[in-house]
Amino acid sequence: MLQEKIKEYGQDIFEAAEKTNGIGRMERQLLLNLTRASKNGFEKLMKENKLDALVTPAANILYAISAGGYPGINVPAGYNSNGTPYGISFGGLKGSEPKLIEIAYDFEQATKIRKPPPL
Repeated sequence: MLQEKIKEYGQDIFEAAEKTNGIGRMERQLLLNLTRASKNGFEKLMKENKLDALVTPAANILYAISAGGYPGINVPAGYNSNGTPYGISFGGLKGSEPKLIEIAYDFEQATKIRKPPPL
């Protein structure tokens, strides 16, 4: 079965990654910029406004905040006209995982929107 998946998905990305020497100067600078933006933007916003979570439709914010080391959770929020599910994301400061789980759970219980995928 593993060989079937390798043929199906290929190994190009993994092989290319193995040929690198890790992250370079440009990547380090990008990480530093992200850290600064997180501290001066996301953390400041959350602390100054005493927020428990930042809420956004879809998972796009999760990529940004999780790259900064912040926790986030995505739960089902609805379905578009062709039945494709979409989510709502909750992100928070470091150490806020219990609160985010509580918020996500409360949202799921209030909406009861999730339905099991068809087999």
